Amino acid sequence: MRSESRLEEISDGKVYDVKDMVKADAGECDGCSACCHGVGDLFSLSPYDIYMISINEKVTFEDLLNDKIELITEEKISLPHLKMYGDEDKCSFLNEEDRCSIHSSRPGVCRLFPLGRVYEDNDLKYFLQTGACTKPKLNKIKVKKWIGISNYKENKKFVLEWYKLIKALRFRLKFVRDEEELREINGYLIDVFYKTSASTDEEFYDYFHSNLANAKSKLGIL
Repeated sequence: MRSESRLEEISDGKVYDVKDMVKADAGECDGCSACCHGVGDLFSLSPYDIYMISINEKVTFEDLLNDKIELITEEKISLPHLKMYGDEDKCSFLNEEDRCSIHSSRPGVCRLFPLGRVYEDNDLKYFLQTGACTKPKLNKIKVKKWIGISNYKENKKFVLEWYKLIKALRFRLKFVRDEEELREINGYLIDVFYKTSASTDEEFYDYFHSNLANAKSKLGIL
């Protein structure tokens, strides 16, 4: 969760709801891919991100691990991140023209940029990262349209539950020292949430929520 003082440093000082207008539209980027370089270790991919890529690209989680994503451990949790390549530290999903090859199924953080999320009181809002986009002028657009997620209500519910799960697990793992136990916990997290065989959004959300309570119990989270 972003603190108010930190938000003031990196944003325009405002918090936006999904129906608000915000200056985030870069005009289809016009060939720019600056935000797709050097970001591999900045954010993890959620189970929904992996699900969307897997369904649209017709690949498995294991396929993606071969060359498109990598597991990075932060605060004892190993989660998938976008893999970067070459001297320019380019996203693995950029094509030869430096355009996103999975644009319709791009991860949530990519959809948001230059917006970010604020989590508070079991809800989430959005903030505009000032100076993050290299375009000199951004146009106004409704937040919901900019994000472009189908079934926004269900997706928001998932995002909140996943955020709370990872936050609670980070706290829980502060007290775990055994390396084998950590490997088992991280393996379980990947197996249960990232290797779903869901074929539709409805199936994905149903699968996630039906496994959530049992997973919390297995992971030692109240």
